[in-house]
Amino acid sequence: MPRPIGHRHTAHGHRLPANSMKVFPGSASVKLTDEICKELEMKPGKVMYKKFANDNTFCMIEENVRECDVFLVQTSVRPVNDNLMEALITIDALVRASARRVTMVMPYFAYSRSDKKDRPRIPISASLVARVLETAGADRLLTMDLHAEQIQGFFSVPVDQLVAAPIIVKYFKAKRIKDPVVVAPDAGSARRSGLYAERLKCPLAIIDKRRDKETGKLMIHGVVGEVKGLTAIILDDEINSGGSIIKAVDTVREAGAREVYAGCTHAVFSPDAVEKLEKTDVKEIVVTDTVPIFDYGKKNKLRVLSVAPLFARAIHSIHTGTSVSAHFK
Repeated sequence: MPRPIGHRHTAHGHRLPANSMKVFPGSASVKLTDEICKELEMKPGKVMYKKFANDNTFCMIEENVRECDVFLVQTSVRPVNDNLMEALITIDALVRASARRVTMVMPYFAYSRSDKKDRPRIPISASLVARVLETAGADRLLTMDLHAEQIQGFFSVPVDQLVAAPIIVKYFKAKRIKDPVVVAPDAGSARRSGLYAERLKCPLAIIDKRRDKETGKLMIHGVVGEVKGLTAIILDDEINSGGSIIKAVDTVREAGAREVYAGCTHAVFSPDAVEKLEKTDVKEIVVTDTVPIFDYGKKNKLRVLSVAPLFARAIHSIHTGTSVSAHFK
């Protein structure tokens, strides 16, 4: 993708050169930032991180960012709290270095599952993360497939939410799967799964799954919709321990599905998740690289798709002031 041409103007009317955009990596997203910058035909910004003896994190921006349009790429991955704090102090450093605008690019949003108060005396951590990002100085958020749409409302600054559907749908279309059916792993995923079904031009089924609020134990009461003799594609926004997906795979197989594919946007994967998924009766596990995939052993069934082109186009659009949504219709 070519660099933006022409000039930008600040809110004060000052003319900015075309190379005023800079993209910096957080330590959790170095590889993804490199790929995004390749798409944008530019080099990543230089930033240095280190830990002091007292475990405090230090950050130094190693190039001039005065009046620049800056994008910081840092996803949420273990150790989550360290990486979130690193993002906050980097934003602070960029603001104090007189960056014109700082956009937080967080492909997988931190604490996204804590989006509501569904039990007494618990926090809404996603709302807290939104507030501290803004307090640090973030002028905008760019993310992908939020666990709940309402998280956008936690911010008072603009939020651009990308979707992984174009990438995942393109992959499955290329496979020319016979008689596919998209299966939502629970009722809460029905809307997102319905969009996949529309794009793949196939039916939708929903697993009737309920989780006990106190114990967290999953209870599955069957499948709503037809999967017998069809190829089931189970898609969720994230996979952590793999327990929900594994139960979903077993459920659709028991209901007569011929083959089963599983996938998600955010491969959060606890240390034993991939190993457990590899042992299931699933043909492939299709994920994206919003979260770096750690080496947890054999990954014969794992297929990782890059989100770098989507984020590169979105960053280009934000910088040039053109429509972000136009790229993803």
